[in-house]
Order: sequence, then C-alpha cells, then structure tokens
Amino acid sequence: MGSFPYLAECLRKEGFVKKSWYLPSGDSFYFLGEEVLVIPGKALIDQVAPFPSFSEEKLIKALRADQAGQTTFTEFLMATWASGIVNYEMNFRERTVAYYGLNNEEYKEAYSEVELNE
Repeated sequence: MGSFPYLAECLRKEGFVKKSWYLPSGDSFYFLGEEVLVIPGKALIDQVAPFPSFSEEKLIKALRADQAGQTTFTEFLMATWASGIVNYEMNFRERTVAYYGLNNEEYKEAYSEVELNE
C-alpha cells in the first residue's frame, strides 16, 4: 500500500486514533482523544452535480491503482468519489480504512503494520 501505512503509523504513534475524509468537499478530521483537528479541503467539484452510484468494483480499482502508485492523491480522491463514496475513515488502532456510500454502503480493508526507523 505504498507510503500510506507509514503515514498512518506516524499518526498512530503521535496519539491519533482516526481520520475521517469527506467527499466531495475534501475536508478531513483528525481525532486525537477528545481533541479534533479540522483541515478544510479543496472541493473536488465546483457546481451542482448528481451523486455517483456506489460501485465496489470501481472503488477497488481506484484503491489498487493508488496502492500501486499509479495515481496522484487528487486522482485517487476523484476516483473514490466517482465510485460513490461520500466519506472514508482510517482507524489507526485497528489499522483499517472503511469507505462509505451515501446509502450506508460500506467497504473495509485492513492495511499492513509497518516498522518506523526512529
């Protein structure tokens, strides 16, 4: 999964428990115990648009392309949005990422534990 597990491990070691990302606004929320940091994002769309239908097949294709280093982060977000995902949540304790569609669809993957060179 590229460099993501390393970033996730750095955040976990600093006490972050999860991160939520919202599409298409691009806003992200970092949860550190009772404290929450909000980082406003750059919107993926700039006008009224229909919400894409949930497609697990498209989502998995987007994930595998990103994991293989074939996309930029913005391209990954656009492909995730195009697969019908409204938000995703990284759980640093469980080492999982869950992707959610508008109608409560869910797709969840675990990511590998990694060692940091400190």
